[in-house]
Amino acid sequence: VGHRIVQGGSLFNKSTLIDQSVIDGIESLCDLAPLHNPAHIEGIKASIALFGPNVPQVAVFDNAFHSTMPPEAYMFALPYEYYEKYKIRKYGFHGTSHRFVSKETIKFLGLDPENSKVIVAHLGNGSSISAVVNGKCVDTSMGLTPLEGLVMGTRSGDLDPAVLEYICNKENISVSEMVRILNKESGLLGLSKGLSSDFRDLNEAMNNGNPDAKRAIDCLCYRIIKYIGSYVAAMNGVDAIAFTGGIGENAALVRKTVVDNLSYLGITLDEEANNERGEDRIISTPDSKVTVAVIPTNEELAICQETAALVKNQK
Repeated sequence: VGHRIVQGGSLFNKSTLIDQSVIDGIESLCDLAPLHNPAHIEGIKASIALFGPNVPQVAVFDNAFHSTMPPEAYMFALPYEYYEKYKIRKYGFHGTSHRFVSKETIKFLGLDPENSKVIVAHLGNGSSISAVVNGKCVDTSMGLTPLEGLVMGTRSGDLDPAVLEYICNKENISVSEMVRILNKESGLLGLSKGLSSDFRDLNEAMNNGNPDAKRAIDCLCYRIIKYIGSYVAAMNGVDAIAFTGGIGENAALVRKTVVDNLSYLGITLDEEANNERGEDRIISTPDSKVTVAVIPTNEELAICQETAALVKNQK
């Protein structure tokens, strides 16, 4: 049985067979993922009780793919003692999807796995972007928690940390309450004045002339464009950009807005291909210097593959 575990912290940088020490390790990281890790532990215990102690249980960690980031990418510019004491750093998430899609992109486009630069835009209610060089992640947009990075369904993404203190003082609320607002009431939901966190609803409202929906979608696209541009710079080039996730795979408007703003990379959008739906496909024109593709993610399959490979190697 394979279990998706959101936060493995610095304890786990690869998938592993679950024993009591692994459960204890996941539990010790609950402070870093209070919404996820406690539920993961309950799932593991229920699975062991249901299938018995002789059925292998495997933890597939969501941040493991990002463990190859160099220090300059994962360190925060805080007093170093916080890293030494608490391992405060960027961990990144959606790693199972980023690993799967980056590999599929290289395979689908016939790139050299040992000489490739790929950017994966996993866009959905939770969104993140990764920079992948030769199959290894060198940077990603989410941080210590999934709150950092892009504008998401209800998450704010990047903002000035002083905003927290300012609003806490003005509204007389705690930091914990402010972080809850950043996670649950911000992002597309907040920017649209509470209209919706669902891109489909916002897209429909924007088409009907709603300015709040347009503002939310504009902010979403702008942040994606900025991150992709920064990762092109960080990798000193890019061979391919892959869109995935619920929005990445289905929202032609978002892909068009982003790609049209990457013309400086020599990319031209194939409008017809962009408006199609379905399997892996290229949405840039043949003469584009960088290939842009839509690669549907399959995190369940990726977890199965990781689990099967690990159990097989243990036999």
